[in-house]
Order: sequence, then structure tokens, then C-alpha cells
Amino acid sequence: MPGRVDKLKTHLQGIKCVVNTCHYWGQDHCFAQEIEVQAPNASTTEMTDCATFIPNGSLS
Repeated sequence: MPGRVDKLKTHLQGIKCVVNTCHYWGQDHCFAQEIEVQAPNASTTEMTDCATFIPNGSLS
């Protein structure tokens, strides 16, 4: 099963990610080709969600 987006060999510039349980994580950076953050009309950080997140090991 492929990921939602391709995993790159280099990280996205300017995107810091500390979610080390994500398929796209690497050394506190995001290696996804692109990211999608959801929750239309969010008014706080807690109301947002990284829709690109895929748990590590779930693609095997």
C-alpha cells in the first residue's frame, strides 16, 4: 500500500516535525513530498491535524 504522498530523500525546507512515529519523519524533519493540514475554521493549534501522517510500519 503506497503512502498518501511520496517519501523524499531530502526533507522539506522549513518544516520541523518531531512526530517520530510517522512514516515521513526523519531527524526532526518531514520527508513527505507535501503536507496537508486540516480542520477548516480551526481557531487553535489543538484544532488542527496533519492529514499526511501515516503511522510508521503501517505500509508494510
